[in-house]
Amino acid sequence: MSTLAELATKQEQAITPWEAWEMVRAQLRHEMSRAQFETWVEPLKPIDYENEKFTVAAVNPYARDWVESRLKGRISRMLEGYYQTAPVKMRFVIANDHYQPVVAAENQMPLTTASDDAGEAGDEKPARGKQSSSKRKVMLQRAYGSERARIIQPERGMFITNYFFQHWLGLIGHSAMTVILAARSMCYWNPLTGELRNEIETEMSELAERAAVSVRTVKSVLNDELVHKYFLRYSIRRVMTPNGVRTAGIMLQVRMDDPLTPEDQEVSGIMEDELWVTIED
Repeated sequence: MSTLAELATKQEQAITPWEAWEMVRAQLRHEMSRAQFETWVEPLKPIDYENEKFTVAAVNPYARDWVESRLKGRISRMLEGYYQTAPVKMRFVIANDHYQPVVAAENQMPLTTASDDAGEAGDEKPARGKQSSSKRKVMLQRAYGSERARIIQPERGMFITNYFFQHWLGLIGHSAMTVILAARSMCYWNPLTGELRNEIETEMSELAERAAVSVRTVKSVLNDELVHKYFLRYSIRRVMTPNGVRTAGIMLQVRMDDPLTPEDQEVSGIMEDELWVTIED
């Protein structure tokens, strides 16, 4: 049995989470392609190691999910070797310029500084981070003025990247852009907390009205192979009428983040074909 002095010595000699993570990074750098490493591993940051639980932060939910699904086991085994303990549990959180994780007890989500409606203008509001959300809402009301804020509701926003405008708009066109944004406006995504509700069942006419285009334009847009990249699933519900087959409704699973363009996939070596839409008639 170790004495208190020996335990203290071991504690002093234990490597820090940052030192352990540097060793993990060095190993993964040799095991992965350069593009994959720089895209998924390079941005990760070690947060804490306590009670055999190692916490790592990703910059967004998509990166967190990718690393957790593909590298969690490998990283855990490497850390077990470094710390000479088993098992090391991995915890992946999100941290960026707007949101920093609070290391909390197991199964307790970190607090967020995002508004209740960050990411979309959906009717439902998550309870998580409510106090911080109220502060952001007050801040926006001060910027907009209370009456303008009541009408505009600036706290109910939609997450759109510059990449969408700079790389996708030229490929898909303005009509497709409005249809995608209209579909997103019927969903909810908070990129700071990871909360996602992205399946919608609607009518072509409703989507057309939200996008300020014709139903024919919506149908044409949804038949575009490139636009399919923004929908993980697209199915059509049809009914028979005296005049023939008529589209009664559509079910969409909307991608709330941005896929890589075909050109960027080829350049980076990050292929995302497994994420694209499957069409069911």
